[in-house]
Amino acid sequence: MTAFYSLPVFGIGLTLVAFFGARALRTKIKLVLFNPVLIAITLIILFLVVFEVSFNDYNIGGKYLTFFLGPSIVALGVLFYEKYQLIKHNIYPFLLAVCCGGMISILSVSLLSIYLNAPDVIIKSIVSLSVTTPIAIEITKITEGIPSLTAGVVIAVGVFGNAFGPSFLKLTGIKSEAAMGTALGTAAHGIGTARALEVGHLSGAYSGLAMCVNGILTTLIAPYVVIWMVG
Repeated sequence: MTAFYSLPVFGIGLTLVAFFGARALRTKIKLVLFNPVLIAITLIILFLVVFEVSFNDYNIGGKYLTFFLGPSIVALGVLFYEKYQLIKHNIYPFLLAVCCGGMISILSVSLLSIYLNAPDVIIKSIVSLSVTTPIAIEITKITEGIPSLTAGVVIAVGVFGNAFGPSFLKLTGIKSEAAMGTALGTAAHGIGTARALEVGHLSGAYSGLAMCVNGILTTLIAPYVVIWMVG
């Protein structure tokens, strides 16, 4: 059985079964906590722990699915092209919203960490929590943080935004697809964008663009904020 865990089909099969099982569960139970991404991640972790399967064995197949993240992000350009005229009409408030959201994210997590007397290495590792994982890890390498901690926090933020973002936005009276997409892409990166696509194509287009703009902004600003905060 151990040899089977090392086959690519194991990681791929486990991921697909967990995700589609979680989606089927969501159709029966409409509670926010039964978000397919959150449930799928939980099921995969439980399986690996219970059957004592190492993450490296699982990731032999999982990395093939990870490969498709790149093409899927590029595919968001199709939505951007389709909604270009609408986005162009709102480009200035969109850019202002993303820049404000990105700056607030960087400053709030840094100041809160300092207030809680967190070690400097923690601040260096989580300052880029609102951008997609590959960008966040590269920023952490620059700031000399802990990449594994960064990856965990970024994924947690994305899952939280995916699960609770739309409900929270509706609760605060925000119903515009453009606003919801911009918020999800800025705060919850790729996983949030997946949720925005479920809201609608316009929301997905705004979310994908917001994710890219915030990624660039955070890359340029986060290292200097860390230097300013902790030297």
